[in-house]
Amino acid sequence: MSLQQTRRTPRPEARAGLGAAFVLLALIIIIEIADGPRPDYLGLLSLPPLLAAAFAGWRSVLITGAACVGVGVAFAVAPTPDQWHAAVMIQLFAVCLSTGIGIGVARFRGRQLEQLATLTHLASVAQQAILRPIGPQSGNLAISGRYVSASAEADIGGDLYEALDTPYGTRLLIGDVRGKGLEAVRLASGVLGSYRHVAYERSDLRAIVSDLDRAVSRSVGYEDFVTAAVIEERGGTLTVVNCGHPPPLLLRRGQVISLDPPAPAPPLGFMPAPPPRVERLEPGDRLLLYTDGLTEARRAGEFFPIQERAWGLLGHGTVADGLASLETALLDWVHGVLDDDIAMVLLEYTATRPPVEPATPSWAVGEN
Repeated sequence: MSLQQTRRTPRPEARAGLGAAFVLLALIIIIEIADGPRPDYLGLLSLPPLLAAAFAGWRSVLITGAACVGVGVAFAVAPTPDQWHAAVMIQLFAVCLSTGIGIGVARFRGRQLEQLATLTHLASVAQQAILRPIGPQSGNLAISGRYVSASAEADIGGDLYEALDTPYGTRLLIGDVRGKGLEAVRLASGVLGSYRHVAYERSDLRAIVSDLDRAVSRSVGYEDFVTAAVIEERGGTLTVVNCGHPPPLLLRRGQVISLDPPAPAPPLGFMPAPPPRVERLEPGDRLLLYTDGLTEARRAGEFFPIQERAWGLLGHGTVADGLASLETALLDWVHGVLDDDIAMVLLEYTATRPPVEPATPSWAVGEN
């Protein structure tokens, strides 16, 4: 759906607001009829247009106001024409005035919503442009990536991921920029651009981290940072270098293993020197990479239990099927409303035989 089509489509809250305004109008009519022939409550007719203005567009406010004026005139002339005394005229004028005010408020609010929709749309387009499709296969890995946007009211985030087939093996990056909005998208774009260059040039993942750290430091303020994990698969050897990011989850024979780093390291932007974690992969192993929106998704104060449910959701079908199941379960957990965007990548080691050599990262191979 285009941005113009979105603007023309009535929002659910606008329809609800217009409905509430007419319900209020019906209640006022009932009260006026029950009170008797004298029009004592015409002043209440100034409320429905203001209620409509809080949710609906100016045309809906105009329709509501016209209906209220029509009802007020009908009540004023119903008993006898001499009911048009000063008090009645003042109340009808108040209805017209509230309608005018409501139209002005609705037009101003509509312009603000339109500007917000434009900025959100542009940020979303920019984010989609920098997050290129990944997979379905790179070397010995089946790969699928998924980006789950937060609710429409939330800002655009700076979650990022990339998978590259390099001379040193398949390398992946997942990260999360602190903050939201266009600045976060801009920084995510810079990190991805740097990574797409240095991933082909550096044999050591720690050197890649140093390059990315310098790229972040040049682009942000003192309090800004990017959590990230750089992953490499080469000949069945998995190497993970983690800079303040949620640890990947290794799914193996019904078990879920958190690949915590040997020692904690700060995010990019704070000069991290992370020690690598090296594992040997087995055929059928799956690895889930994700941003913290997944672990922080909650309902009634309870966080989404990703480790307890990971195997049941991700251990079946293709990697794309697994991520689809995880997204469905996550949205069901939070009743469709997320507080933060989430980037997820699921890998499967598709080699038919286990590696025969010891687990060795690419840079250590070059040193032998």
